Amino acid sequence: MKKTLKQLAAWLNEDMAALGDTVVSGISIDTRTIQQGDLFVPFRGEHTNGHKFVMQAFEKGAGASLWQKDEPNPPEGYPLLFVDDPELALQEMARAYRNEHKAKFIGITGSNGKTSTKDILAGTLAPFFKVQKTIGNFNNQLGLPITILQLDEDTDVAVLEMGMSGFGEIEFLTKLARPHMTVITNIGEAHMQDLGSRAGIAKAKFEIIQGMQEDGLLFYDGDEPLLKELVAKEQQLQSVPFGLESNNLLYADNIHANADGSHFTTHGLIEGDFFISVLGKHQVKNTLVAMLISHKLGLSNEQIRTSLEHVVLTDMRMQQVLGTNGALFINDAYNAAPTSVKAAIQFMATSTIRPEKWLVLGDMLELGPNEQRFHEGLAEHINEDEIDYVCLFGPRMLYLYKILKERFEAERLLYTEDDYTAIIEKLKQANESSIVLLKGSRGMKLETILKAFTS
Repeated sequence: MKKTLKQLAAWLNEDMAALGDTVVSGISIDTRTIQQGDLFVPFRGEHTNGHKFVMQAFEKGAGASLWQKDEPNPPEGYPLLFVDDPELALQEMARAYRNEHKAKFIGITGSNGKTSTKDILAGTLAPFFKVQKTIGNFNNQLGLPITILQLDEDTDVAVLEMGMSGFGEIEFLTKLARPHMTVITNIGEAHMQDLGSRAGIAKAKFEIIQGMQEDGLLFYDGDEPLLKELVAKEQQLQSVPFGLESNNLLYADNIHANADGSHFTTHGLIEGDFFISVLGKHQVKNTLVAMLISHKLGLSNEQIRTSLEHVVLTDMRMQQVLGTNGALFINDAYNAAPTSVKAAIQFMATSTIRPEKWLVLGDMLELGPNEQRFHEGLAEHINEDEIDYVCLFGPRMLYLYKILKERFEAERLLYTEDDYTAIIEKLKQANESSIVLLKGSRGMKLETILKAFTS
């Protein structure tokens, strides 16, 4: 984005008389990461006031800054755009920029797999289009506008992740982004405490179609009955189901993994054998929607096949890391919910990459009043004949430990409420024959354990 302050003021219906021709070329809400020429957006929060950092932003190269009209003592002699509410102004600027942008916009939501799907899709398209995607977790009412305003004017495809914790949030984001295509990766149990049930979660995710363009296309997890029911009620909706079941318009089978990644065969809209350098059936499922969108944008099967071989995911998504003890760590510790944990356990149970298998599982958070049932429910997916060692971390994993201790010998099972050291010491037994899964919610910070074996 390269705009003058006068253009931004026009977007916001603000007085332009006092503004010069200052050009801004990006957006920032954090002086630690501000780039030369950015427009700085200060927010007033409960614990800090961003206006205190406006001068620091200019010192670090900001081209201009917003300033809330009722905030006293604006600095004189600096390019400021005065607004009633910086957050609303940020969103309005993003809406205006989106409306004039010519890129294909793709919106992605779901309980699990949003970031992986975003990475796989962007990586598949990148050799053939100029692609920009949501960076990190900038996927909420502040992050999405920033992502849109950071788009280059000549971007061909914008891949936008949309997160939420309650009803109405996805609706707001999708109406801001007005995507040409949308994706619902799956329905899990995250945010159960706010949305009450999986049906509630499905309804909240399904809001993504409300901002989709009239001729837009929804790609959704066709293995999920809750989504099939919602799609069936929208008779005018153009949609494509994908998954692992054969009644989907695109499905995958013959999935097997080696140390390099996953091989699989697709049937339906795209036929053939493919490979992606990512582990797990759930990641193959995420790959299917990336293939569908790539196909829709004109790529051939061979172009898709070649691109997939070079896709790289954001760290801590089934990331392979060789430890100093010789063990192969699978770092999937970015987040966790029952659906994604079960998928990761299934991968470990069926993996033939290494013979000795370890699970290191941390608490699953934000599950509401059913958290005990969800943690206990993992037990039926952990087979003592398939998994050699289990290490459990966090107060909620006590529920699972009480069940597993009836089946696992003491030396094969470890529980600790808050002590990484105990697990690190146990993992010193792992070696060149071992594969170790790290899986837990973001708040559990299981990557702390991995650091002990990578430094």
